[in-house]
Amino acid sequence: MDAAAERHFHEFVVARSPALMRLAYLLTGGDRQSAEDLLQVALVKTAARWRTVDDPDAYVRRVMYHQQVSWWRLRWRRRETQVALPPETARDDDTAAVDLKLSVRRAMARLTARQRAVLVLRFFEDLSESEVARILDCGVGTVRSTTHRSLARLRQLAPELATVESMTEVHQ
Repeated sequence: MDAAAERHFHEFVVARSPALMRLAYLLTGGDRQSAEDLLQVALVKTAARWRTVDDPDAYVRRVMYHQQVSWWRLRWRRRETQVALPPETARDDDTAAVDLKLSVRRAMARLTARQRAVLVLRFFEDLSESEVARILDCGVGTVRSTTHRSLARLRQLAPELATVESMTEVHQ
């Protein structure tokens, strides 16, 4: 890589790393160390092909998705996610919000890597169905059906989300 390309790649990494790290965190089901590894692998693969990459952001996302699926396929057992014990006393009672975040995190972690990727790209990254299909290298119909099945599975895994969903409809 020549000096200009290296500078351009460095600027891309500095500008996009926080957003890409959030995406990696969501794709790995909330495991920070795995998210850091996933982003690092994606950036290394992107750097190796930097001269031929037209849309670096889309390329990194695609590499992260495919790498996460590969890791998921290789994993025979799930690793346990460790969380800190809740504090005994709280200054502000954000228990409901924290419980909701934990419920969503647990439910998302139980989805397949592909289901999680579709939901993250559609609703967290706010990408269109066609953009998600391009990133995941599948058809728009596949994105639609996977989104539908993933949301149904999410509702099944975390029925408490239905009350939040109905509350947001009332307030809108």
